[in-house]
Amino acid sequence: MSHILTCTDGSLYAPSVYQHSAWVAKQMNVGIKVLHVLDPHRERCHGIDYTGTIGFDASIELTEELVKLEESQARIARLKGTAILEDADKQLRALGITELEELQRHGSLVDTLEELEPSAELVVLGKRGEHADFAKGHLGGEIERVIRASVRPVLVTSRAYKPIERFLIAYDGGPSINKAIDFVISNPLLKGLHCHILRAGHVDDTAKWYLEEAATRLRDAGFLVVAAAQPGPAEEIISSVIKASDIDLLVMGAYGHSPIRQFILGSTTTTMVRTCMVPVLMFR
Repeated sequence: MSHILTCTDGSLYAPSVYQHSAWVAKQMNVGIKVLHVLDPHRERCHGIDYTGTIGFDASIELTEELVKLEESQARIARLKGTAILEDADKQLRALGITELEELQRHGSLVDTLEELEPSAELVVLGKRGEHADFAKGHLGGEIERVIRASVRPVLVTSRAYKPIERFLIAYDGGPSINKAIDFVISNPLLKGLHCHILRAGHVDDTAKWYLEEAATRLRDAGFLVVAAAQPGPAEEIISSVIKASDIDLLVMGAYGHSPIRQFILGSTTTTMVRTCMVPVLMFR
């Protein structure tokens, strides 16, 4: 059976990840594979190496103790991962999911997804994980790398789940957002929901023409569409429309410019995912 890939680390975002995943699976009539990745860099003890400053015998004893400590930490990490997957299974089954499989892997999340996601329809993960700085509103450490590397749509969930009734397409005319529109039209995920499509930033007659063309395609596919074009800073306008129109999901293209340009000018993708209070469905 077709499936989506749900990534979890058991953090505060996990219940929301499972609820959003259950919604996606039911809308798309697919199963769920839940993935937990054991990162060896986080399992490893990061203590200071004292072996060059103490005697030979003490050095051997310390090395042996550090090996035991690392083995213990690795064992604890595996047990924690098993517990996380068991909890995910329990929560997803309580949400009505029966086609379910748990996967535990060693390595980095990005490398693991490179292996697993080509067979999946979509990837779901939380905006922040157990190592993110919630107080400062930072994204999880691997979110951007996952989105940049992904060959499938990526749904980044909000902290709390809310039933999704209205979605907003942030239209910029680029290939990624046109890929997103193709998905919206052909995939059952968003069928029956209210659709808003917004062109923000630079707006001229050509931009308005392409916006209306995209809106027409969506209307022809059966969506009730509200289309608007507003000049000005894209991040501010999109955020304002999300609040004013009670939008439940943002659909956008991801990282349309080079990393160097984004380093200099900043990234709309990163800003929206970081600051937006609704889940974001992104396409590369």
